[in-house]
Amino acid sequence: MPRYKDEPPAVRVYTVCDESKYLIVRNVPALGCGDELKQLFATYGEVEDCKPMDAEECEAFTDVYWIKFHMISNARFAKRKLDESVFLGNRLQVSYATEYETLSDTKEKLEGRRKEVLGRLKSGRSRGHEMQSIGVSNPPLLHGSPSQVSQQLDIKQGCYPKEMDQLSKVDPSLITRVSSDQDYFPLQSMNETVRRVREKLDKIESTSSNMQSGQASKKMRVDNRRRI
Repeated sequence: MPRYKDEPPAVRVYTVCDESKYLIVRNVPALGCGDELKQLFATYGEVEDCKPMDAEECEAFTDVYWIKFHMISNARFAKRKLDESVFLGNRLQVSYATEYETLSDTKEKLEGRRKEVLGRLKSGRSRGHEMQSIGVSNPPLLHGSPSQVSQQLDIKQGCYPKEMDQLSKVDPSLITRVSSDQDYFPLQSMNETVRRVREKLDKIESTSSNMQSGQASKKMRVDNRRRI
């Protein structure tokens, strides 16, 4: 696609029908460099054929070459890398040539894309099942009374994967009802968190009680001014 100085580069999206293992390379220097051009494209995959197109219209001192890859994936990679690249001082123009495809080529291309899409879908599903089996999820917020919190943790919604196995072996009746001076959970990390929360709550409660007692200790002022 043409590009101008004052405009951003144009972007084109190709579908499976637009892609092909046949490529047309324009703006090749007319220096008889067909072998060098074939070697350049062969670095991205097996090239079955590479020949000049003498009947194709082109600019002065340039040639047009027709290239056939063995696999469409190699042709796609070569086009993405070599389009607008510099070759012997000229900037190559690489495009797909779907008009040279036969019926078997088109059938092979569509069948290959179908298998590729199915493979991606299967890999995505397998990854999803692995994540679910591991139990990796966002930990939800726990709220409610201590008994409700323990029940939520018993469902394994707020636990780390390493701690799930330990919690699953603990009898839920042991952690549903406990006094405030005892530990809520059988894991030391959770008990440490609970202890810190208790200390903060006790500090807030003591601060509020001191403020209330200070306000109560103040004497009420009596207004002895004469009223007019």
